[in-house]
Amino acid sequence: MLRALGASERLLRHLQLVGEAADALMAVYSGLQLHFDARLIELGVALHDAGKIVHPEELDGPGSRHEPAGQALMLANGVPPALARCCVSHAAWQDPGNSFEELSVALADKLWKGKREEALELLVIDMAAAQRGQARWDVFTTLDSAFEDIAASGSERLRHSIV
Repeated sequence: MLRALGASERLLRHLQLVGEAADALMAVYSGLQLHFDARLIELGVALHDAGKIVHPEELDGPGSRHEPAGQALMLANGVPPALARCCVSHAAWQDPGNSFEELSVALADKLWKGKREEALELLVIDMAAAQRGQARWDVFTTLDSAFEDIAASGSERLRHSIV
């Protein structure tokens, strides 16, 4: 769908690389026996930057116009609202009400390039701990180590991001 809407090869490659980080996250979640909607994470990652079709200048530079534009583009093309919301929530992860899956999309979008975002990571850790009925520190080490491992491959993924 994104290709048909005019997504550049560079954007498609970016989405693939963020997907690699998301796959690694989901493997860790599964190992912790967390319940999550893998399809929402996978599709959320695949569509989160769709607005960069409309605002391609934001592929190379800062900007947030692609977020609402992506959501509008996805809704106009029949994407369910919960999924189209990932176009906005991947950047607005601090806002209340984001799901575990939306936070995971946002986290994958940071970790793919080697960036650690402590506040975002703690939100994911706290949600995972709550789901397991445990304290933050009971899952912290496992998830923090996984985040570090995923981020450690960021420079390699960045090298592969050039199309």
